Amino acid sequence: MAVQNLNMPRSKKGEPSATLTNVVLRIVLLLAIDGFLIWFALNAFAEGFLPLGIVVVLVGAFVNYVILVNDMYPLRWMLLGLILMAMFAIWPILLTIFVAFTNYGDGHLLSKTQSIELLEKERYLPEGGAAYSWTGYRNDAGEYALWLQNAAGESFLAFPGQPLIPAAEAEGIGELDESGIPTSIEGFNKLNALQVASDQTISQVQFGSEEDGVRIRSAREAAQLQSRYSYNEEQDIIVDLQTEIEYSPVDGIWTAVNRDELPFGFQSSVGFSNFTRFFESPALRGPLLRIITWNFVFAFFSVFSTFALGLGIAYIFNDRSLPGRKIIQSLLLIPYTIPSLITIIIWRGMFNNQLGVINRTLSDLFGIAPAWFVDPTLAKIAILIVNLWLGYPYFMLICSGALQAIPEDLYEAARVDGANAWQRFFKITLPLLLVSVGPLLVASFVYNFNNFNLIYLFIEGGPPIANSATRAGHTDILISYVYNFAFASGRAKEYGLGSAITIVIFIIVAVITLFQFRYTRMWEEVGEGV
Repeated sequence: MAVQNLNMPRSKKGEPSATLTNVVLRIVLLLAIDGFLIWFALNAFAEGFLPLGIVVVLVGAFVNYVILVNDMYPLRWMLLGLILMAMFAIWPILLTIFVAFTNYGDGHLLSKTQSIELLEKERYLPEGGAAYSWTGYRNDAGEYALWLQNAAGESFLAFPGQPLIPAAEAEGIGELDESGIPTSIEGFNKLNALQVASDQTISQVQFGSEEDGVRIRSAREAAQLQSRYSYNEEQDIIVDLQTEIEYSPVDGIWTAVNRDELPFGFQSSVGFSNFTRFFESPALRGPLLRIITWNFVFAFFSVFSTFALGLGIAYIFNDRSLPGRKIIQSLLLIPYTIPSLITIIIWRGMFNNQLGVINRTLSDLFGIAPAWFVDPTLAKIAILIVNLWLGYPYFMLICSGALQAIPEDLYEAARVDGANAWQRFFKITLPLLLVSVGPLLVASFVYNFNNFNLIYLFIEGGPPIANSATRAGHTDILISYVYNFAFASGRAKEYGLGSAITIVIFIIVAVITLFQFRYTRMWEEVGEGV
């Protein structure tokens, strides 16, 4: 594959051709893109985001390859789309896989570099260190000065990077108030309490020299603070300079020999521990079998009921002689036109145990008021009813088109052979219908297997499972259980564990999909024999 030739032909007047201009512009644009990507990747590596940096480097290499190599010319038109797909589709998948093998979560949100930086900013007042009350001043250039007073009644003027100046030697000092604090310092304005409270910069400045320097410790006190923690890169340990205790990294936590831990844990690799914890933890394993069983039942009956009702309606209205056919079909599509979020909330209100229209109607007619949100079986039935309402219009549309594609000659031949209506449906209509609708049934099963919106918005996975060590409900499916456990249970957020369970769910869905597609091929063979 040849690299773009820059020796382009010239026009009659000796000026470079438009092709050469395009090449130059392309290379200039490529250099700008490369500069940005290199800058971005270097910052990602410096901050400890290794996977993101690697992805950016790979994307940059791909961009250069497509733009510089002639044979890749067709891909240039899709380059922007490919980059967006890599960053917003492929990258999240890779990130999920990476996070699944880490302890990423509350207490471990930082990179190791960030954790060390925060610890090294921690200060303490050593034994014998001087402490002062302080008053702040600032000039028009944004520079600071402090007026310090110790317990012995001595006063000092302090500037950043300069030795403390005793009050008797300080110049430019205005009149002192009754507390011995200057009302003004030449070139500086006194800060009031509100200015001090809103100024986040002054607390980061060291006043005085290295020997007698002080830092602001609180709104009232400044002291000769020293760094409390120091990182030893060779030994990979954090040393507490106050206690001389050494802390080593253990699963993303700086841990001492006596098991004391430092704050600011960091993200680190934990291998397969998230996966083993998911399968071996008694707290997780307790409701897991029940949730997985309901997950399959929910997905199966959701697909079966919506397909059956959609097909039934489509089959009835396939008769063109039916009066008002188009109007009724249009009305039946209404559930498909309303956002599911609104529909689910409306159904939730209709199923309300006390005020819902369904219970009020049942109470008036039969004297019963089912506890839809309390009884586990009734809650599952209610969810299937809502999903039936949401899903049947989709299959009604699909089946309507598929039924019209079946040749009428097949039905005529079946009638001649004496086949009745049921035989024509099960021997001709259904086999041929499944050939075209089969993949959509598989896709619908996969969608409902992860139908988080319905479960969470309608009942939030409830009613709760009694004596469960984790937050789990009778109508929870795997994805809602993962969400509750890893993100919404009021405990520490565990993104690593959530990512690991997400991968397990993906594997389950992938196996189911492959298995179902085998049956789809069987339907095709049956269709060919019709």
